[in-house]
Amino acid sequence: MKRAYRFLLRPTVRQERALLEMLRDHCSLYNGALQERRDAYRHSSRTSVRYGDQSAQLREIRAFDPERQGRWSFSSQQATLRRLDRAFQAFFRRVKAGGAPGYPRFKGVGHFDTVTFPKDGDGCRWDSTPHDAQTRLRLQGVGHVRVHRHRPVRGRVKTVGIKREGRRWYVILACDEVPAEPLPPTGSRVGIDLGTVHFLTDSDGRHVANPNLLDEVAGELAAAQRHLATFPKCTRRRTKKHRAAARKVARLHTKIRRRRLDHHHKQALALVRKHDVIGHERLNTAGMTQAPAPKPDPDRDGAFLANGAAAKAGLNRSILDAGWGQFLRILADKAASAGRRVIPVDARNTPPGFAGGTPTRTCPTAIGGCGHVAKENRVTQAKFECVNCGLVANADHVGALNVLHRAGLVLCDGA
Repeated sequence: MKRAYRFLLRPTVRQERALLEMLRDHCSLYNGALQERRDAYRHSSRTSVRYGDQSAQLREIRAFDPERQGRWSFSSQQATLRRLDRAFQAFFRRVKAGGAPGYPRFKGVGHFDTVTFPKDGDGCRWDSTPHDAQTRLRLQGVGHVRVHRHRPVRGRVKTVGIKREGRRWYVILACDEVPAEPLPPTGSRVGIDLGTVHFLTDSDGRHVANPNLLDEVAGELAAAQRHLATFPKCTRRRTKKHRAAARKVARLHTKIRRRRLDHHHKQALALVRKHDVIGHERLNTAGMTQAPAPKPDPDRDGAFLANGAAAKAGLNRSILDAGWGQFLRILADKAASAGRRVIPVDARNTPPGFAGGTPTRTCPTAIGGCGHVAKENRVTQAKFECVNCGLVANADHVGALNVLHRAGLVLCDGA
């Protein structure tokens, strides 16, 4: 199986300066390649420039500018060109699908934070000594950078990435052939229902509180963003105060992101340790957080009717703050490593032998319900009351029970 390891780098002052120069020069290469593609398409009879064409020019670029481009790894520069090529491929794919095109944009130095080395040993080398407390990463043009390796690396290191987050630097190791570490079976199965009031509710009736991380620092974040907005956007030379204000906003967002990630890892690990089979509803978070379409007023030109956009914006904010997509990815990864099984169920489809409908609108047979499906069964956000048999229960608990039942049907069909 594959796994990624992330470790904190502890560069010296000279090494940090070299890392910043590496990001700057790779950013310059990315922007130059993007400009070449734009010019070729506009002025040369709409000629397309491919990755192979730009990669073939790398030797000439390195020879022409040895101080800035020639000092870095050739393969890492190829990876930067592949990154641009993937951006164009995604752009054409969105155009073909009829979505928002999102043409690739030029990167500012402050927004270009990652350099990838496609192969360990080519421009970089990871020290694979198992119990060396002084682990170091060798980078071409930078030197041997000390690494805070807080856990052993298993498997074979395939690619190495250097990432900047604020004033911190990280190394990301993508490894394959990582051995699984199966946990002993428990014989337990569970269904979970994700929400915004409770982060998750399982089929045993246990609620996990939503930490509401964004709300905790909302006031401080709003004040920091207002202060940052006082600086004119047209200022080309950023002042020291402007950089400090931007760093404060970034630091608050980083704090929220780390705390959310920590919460997701802990909850996923608790589920994997306790249950052999975990069922969850397949969620389309991107579709759920779309803004409602505007409703033109037929009686007034240029006017629009109320479409609930304000209320939907608050719900979208809560969904994105909960981070369901990230949590489900972490849960799937941990389950695969531990030998557990995660089963996503689609509420829109009707499994064999079971009534359709969303899980929180279906009367659960597991606690003596009748299986009746109706929109009216969901009385409020928290209350479920079946209009057919009168069963009263918590709506999130009902959803988790139905998810568990559907996951069991999928498990039986697979067996």
